[in-house]
Amino acid sequence: MKTLTENPRVFVADDNELILKMLDRLLSLEFEIVGQAADGPSAVDAVLDADPDVVVLDYMMPGGDGIETARSIRALRPDQAIVLYTAFLDGDVEGRARDAGISQCVEKVEGPLALERAIRRVSGSDLF
Repeated sequence: MKTLTENPRVFVADDNELILKMLDRLLSLEFEIVGQAADGPSAVDAVLDADPDVVVLDYMMPGGDGIETARSIRALRPDQAIVLYTAFLDGDVEGRARDAGISQCVEKVEGPLALERAIRRVSGSDLF
């Protein structure tokens, strides 16, 4: 089990290149960005190599949505903290995300600061 760190290691997966770049730029001010992917299967493979504290997944991605991707990651890394960052959040998605082991869901309209708070919360770094 990893020890808590003040600056968690974060992996981000989103199929929208502009959002991926924006998240990399903004989140790297507070966190160590250890990898990126533009689809579900690439994210699963890259997360194993990157060893992040938190994985941020978009919901709608090619090759498997964020919930399917989370299931695959959790099968290989049962304790992995995962945040779903999506424009498509409703009660059904939240329930399926929870069942897949996703730690927290954040709507994209809430913005990067809400995502930052969620990352800190699920990584335990909000304790610092």
